[in-house]
Amino acid sequence: MRTTTFIQAINEALKEEMRRDESVFLIGEDVGRYGGLFRVTRNLFEEFGEDRVIDTPISEQGFMGMATGAAIVGMRPIVELMYMDFFLVCADQIFNQAAKMHYMTGGLVNVPMVIRGQHGGGKRYGSQHSQCVESAFAQWPGIKVLAPSTPYDAKGLLVSAIRDNNPVVFIEHKMLYFTRGELPEAGEELIVPIGKADVKREGKDLTLVSFSYTLLEALEAAEELQAEYGIDVEVVDLRSIVPLDTETIYTSVEKTGRLLAVHESQSNCGIGSEIVARIYEEAPHLLKAPARRLGMAPASLPVSQKLEEELLPWKKNIKAAVLEMLQPVAA
Repeated sequence: MRTTTFIQAINEALKEEMRRDESVFLIGEDVGRYGGLFRVTRNLFEEFGEDRVIDTPISEQGFMGMATGAAIVGMRPIVELMYMDFFLVCADQIFNQAAKMHYMTGGLVNVPMVIRGQHGGGKRYGSQHSQCVESAFAQWPGIKVLAPSTPYDAKGLLVSAIRDNNPVVFIEHKMLYFTRGELPEAGEELIVPIGKADVKREGKDLTLVSFSYTLLEALEAAEELQAEYGIDVEVVDLRSIVPLDTETIYTSVEKTGRLLAVHESQSNCGIGSEIVARIYEEAPHLLKAPARRLGMAPASLPVSQKLEEELLPWKKNIKAAVLEMLQPVAA
């Protein structure tokens, strides 16, 4: 094993899959000669050329439609949205075409495409470049949604996404790009299964479910809660939002009796709401106390650093929520 960055993990997955399968190609704004806004696609143009690493005009509607058509006829496009916020520009191609084609043709047509890009706050990019978008994609049948938090999971899940015969949305948080983690040596095949959560920290007092960058904030909060109050939090990384691995969540809650679902996007209609609703519908007997969700307040992220930090439901807010749920234990 070696230590590398989240960016490098994604870059390796792209490079290795493009070498393995000539039907895989990359398309998007500045993905080629420039190497991507965050340099995720650097050096790919030099190896694979302009026919497989395609720079496009600023027209998400156009190149998302091109990729959908290419997938329908047997190619495996990887579409980069420079900011995931821009999915709204090409929503018809994603939701009414790519997501529905397999169903509408009675299974005769597959649409093996990956839509990847970064989202989230923490960099003061403002309201139109900082939104978390996973709930919007999760609402539509026919789309799988992945949001890894470590380089290992990022590489392994992206390989699985590229090989999948369905449209897969692969969400990268901008705050994760320069985080580091362990990976097998370059060239060694790494596959992480879609639809399987991972327990990143074991504990006995409360189950905290999260994903993407907020998962790292949750892990830090759990360590501080242990050191300061003796509270032992189990942290479950969803990794896959659709399909959702409720089995791993319920197994954890069976041990702890308490559930807190945390994510950066707004609490209203978020994935946390879905998780809380499902445990009340399917396994309420596992709970010793009411399950809760924690997300951002219903507001757009500002450019102001102070206001952005106030809105984001990260470590400080996570610790406060856990303490509120475990007051007798903390006392």
